[in-house]
Amino acid sequence: MCYDPAMETESPLERALVEQWRELIARKTRVWNALETELDKRHGLSASEFEVMDQLAEYDTACLPRVQELALHCPVTQSALSRMIGRLEGQNLVFRKLCDADRRGVYVGLTDDGLTRLEEARRTHRSVLAAELPDKPAGTEADPAAEPRRVPVDA
Repeated sequence: MCYDPAMETESPLERALVEQWRELIARKTRVWNALETELDKRHGLSASEFEVMDQLAEYDTACLPRVQELALHCPVTQSALSRMIGRLEGQNLVFRKLCDADRRGVYVGLTDDGLTRLEEARRTHRSVLAAELPDKPAGTEADPAAEPRRVPVDA
């Protein structure tokens, strides 16, 4: 890459940090775009919708999250999340329930149809991640027999 001479005032450490940051953004963008394409094509879900539904699946059905709580763990703003929940509710993939103690609060959960769609989409999600993130995550077993099998998306 050709650098502007004005950038020579940056220290090698600052330059390395910027390059590391840009590599992270490029990797995230590549993986996110691959997820967007495959999840939409195969399951009619955006990557953000999948992430919201996948987060919801981790909650106990007896202890559903409020929208505000869910927003802390999702890649969209609370406002965008509320609109997304409305769209997912229209497809019968999630439901909303008013909080009895605080009528301003809204709980959200997966419907049976939502859980079914999520389970179908998880295989695609995990296959894309395995293809796009070939490096073994930190803390995983070094034993090759312990590694998950990479399942082709079409299988």
